[in-house]
Amino acid sequence: MNIKTFLILFLLFALFGTPSCSSTQPGQTPATVEDAEKMLAKQAKANAKKAKKEQKAAQKHFWSLQSEEAKKSIKKNKKRNKRMARAKKKYS
Repeated sequence: MNIKTFLILFLLFALFGTPSCSSTQPGQTPATVEDAEKMLAKQAKANAKKAKKEQKAAQKHFWSLQSEEAKKSIKKNKKRNKRMARAKKKYS
């Protein structure tokens, strides 16, 4: 067999060996509105969990970059700002 035959066989296997588009499979699409809402809620919950995890990693990275003096200063300013906001809320 020559190279053309191998190439044709390879293309045929590639054409018929690939799975069909998963979005058109009947198992992937919900049958009822309730199922669709459940699936969307589940996806939203997973996305929220992922976002929370990424936020936590970003906070950890931020604090790892700060020096000890900067950490103290940031915490002190945050505490002072909270106290000022409470006082402003109390008198307004």
